[in-house]
Amino acid sequence: MIALYGTAAVLYWISLYLYMPTLPVYCESRVEDLAIVGVILSQYGLWQAVVRLPLGITADWLGRRNPFIIAGLALGGIGAWTMATAADARGLIIGRAITGLAAGTWVPMVVAFSSLFPAQEAVWASTLLTSLGTAGRVLATSVTGSLNRAGGYVLAFRLAAGAALLGILVTLLAREERVDPVAPSAAGIVRLIARRDVLLPSLLAAVAQYANWAATFGFLPILASELGATDVTHSVMVSLNLGLLLAGNLLVAAIVAPVGAHRLVYVSFVLMALGIGGAAAAPSLVLLILFQLLIGLAQGISYPVLMGLSIQYVREGERTTAMGLHQAVYAVGMFSGPALSGALAKAVGIRPMLAGTAIVSLLIGLAMTRWLGQPARSQEGDG
Repeated sequence: MIALYGTAAVLYWISLYLYMPTLPVYCESRVEDLAIVGVILSQYGLWQAVVRLPLGITADWLGRRNPFIIAGLALGGIGAWTMATAADARGLIIGRAITGLAAGTWVPMVVAFSSLFPAQEAVWASTLLTSLGTAGRVLATSVTGSLNRAGGYVLAFRLAAGAALLGILVTLLAREERVDPVAPSAAGIVRLIARRDVLLPSLLAAVAQYANWAATFGFLPILASELGATDVTHSVMVSLNLGLLLAGNLLVAAIVAPVGAHRLVYVSFVLMALGIGGAAAAPSLVLLILFQLLIGLAQGISYPVLMGLSIQYVREGERTTAMGLHQAVYAVGMFSGPALSGALAKAVGIRPMLAGTAIVSLLIGLAMTRWLGQPARSQEGDG
């Protein structure tokens, strides 16, 4: 079961990232307005923010997760194919929105995988699955430039759809053990949302995702193009970024117990600010790539730690709902990152926008992490 869900996770992320390194440039080739490019890119975060909490509630209600994993993989393939055939901004917006809905699949996938481990190993389990998914993303993004050279932009989209189909076949082999259904109640959902151990990691993840999607998957590729980057360069940049993200995942798995989750979150926000701030001032493509590596390492540290913390003390029957909340909240950052940074980039330029993003994310991240580390006055007794 661990192997099947791990393989499905790898294929899932390949289907969503095979075209990612040059997606901003692909969009700009059809829509020259940076604000519209930002709107297109933001659909991925917007629609997963909309779908993830209801999906988590429904999965807990039914006691099933595999049907939602399969549906999400199917949507990932459909979205990729739609963007491949899009002739204008409308088609790109629709296709990117469908892939945003597909990203909701990560909610039941994380919980299904984590359920195979003891509750006290939630952070380690989420780190392991994240590492497998990141490996899939590294593999996908490392070949994007070569695929573009071989068959144009559309080839990567079509192969992404094929990876989604293969992921469906793998998931069908996994025999899911149905958990006891938990009927949703407004009071129970409000209580879960109000829990600091669930909400604060989610808000911190939203800040980190905002910064990451404003930079790595937003406007750094366009800035890199201005400094002479080719499609292959874009592919290498994202692959290296994700490679450092994977290194961060593995580092967390090795040191989270002795170092502590809260200290790792502090470190991640400092690295994120250094990476984005340095990229904003980078005079050359080489320096831009080096600073982007810091962003990947920062995200690799914060992402699995915050995800694991959000469900660590939540009972089994409510974990998919809690994970849905966590991912819905951080998806707001994925949506607002490209959307707001696109408008700011149009108004003041890409470099000033990145500098502002680095400063604001650092200040908010450090302040909220300090609050996260403070002991709560009360704790729900369902650990």
